[in-house]
Parts: sequence; structure tokens; C-alpha cells
Amino acid sequence: MIRSAVSTDLPALQDIEIAAGAPFRDIGMDAVADDPPFTLEELTEYLQTECLWVAVDAHDTPVAYALVALVDGGAHIEQVSVHPSHARQRLGALLLDEISAWAAARGLSALTLTTFVGVPWNAPYYERLGFRPLEEGDMTPGLSRIREAEARHRLAAWPRVTMSRPVTTPMGIAAPAPQPG
Repeated sequence: MIRSAVSTDLPALQDIEIAAGAPFRDIGMDAVADDPPFTLEELTEYLQTECLWVAVDAHDTPVAYALVALVDGGAHIEQVSVHPSHARQRLGALLLDEISAWAAARGLSALTLTTFVGVPWNAPYYERLGFRPLEEGDMTPGLSRIREAEARHRLAAWPRVTMSRPVTTPMGIAAPAPQPG
């Protein structure tokens, strides 16, 4: 089940992010695996703006989560983490579908994210879910600032890409683009 996060979920989300980062060590990306998770304060900010969702098990314990920031009129996926013990159950895709429905209800036309190009559970995974790479000329100012911040955080040590997909309604229909004011 996917639901909005609550404050008591937050410590578990840090554990999920740490566990989800561990496989990066297996492909020589130790710095990514060692990157600390979002702080409780940062997670609380996403919670307060209602931009934080969890996938829970039968006991209502979070096993995956996603958080979003509004960037230049789109829903920017800041993080999707699935605990390895619950991988390959489509939880990431379900979280993205929930975010897409949320974005459609708010009149947003696109989901965006940044990710690693050569990591199988990153860019290739998102491509299977309908995301497409954005060309440099199609980057909004906010997305460009995100990429610059990632470079300062040394994430650009490995090839990265900015991706986008149209927002879809729960029926899978592309949401109409917002009309100018």
C-alpha cells in the first residue's frame, strides 16, 4: 500500500535510504553508498509540505519512500528508495504513479528527476517507466541549479542525466498541460 508519510515513519526512511544505497558499493560507487541519508529535519520539511510518500508492508511499516520538490512548475522527484528486502516488487513504480496522480491533481504537467546513467536501477529503470532524458537546452533554471548542486556534492563524478515524463492520471492518461494565465 502507498500512503502519505507520517512523522513516526521518518526514522525508518533513513534506514531504508542507507540500505538502498549499499548496492552502490558493489559497483564501485562507495561515495554514493556512504552518503548520509536525509536528516530528520529535512524529511520533516517534506512531510510538512505533503510531498513525502511511503510504501508499507502488511504491518504498516515503511519499506520504500519517495519525496518531491516543486521545481519550475513540475514535480521533481528528489528521492526514491526501496529497501533491498522489498526490491523487484514494483514499489518504486507504484510510488511514482502516486506522485503522478498527485501532480495531475495540482495541474502539474511533468515529473522530473536526476539520476546516474550507467546504474541499472537508475536511468535504465526510469526509462522503462516512461522517463526520457532532457537535452541541455530543455533544462529549466531550477533543474540546472539542481545539477549544479549535485556537481558541488561530487555526484558528477559519474555520468548523470536529467529525465522527465508527462504527468498521467490514475487511468494512465496524460494530464493536460496547464494553460497560460
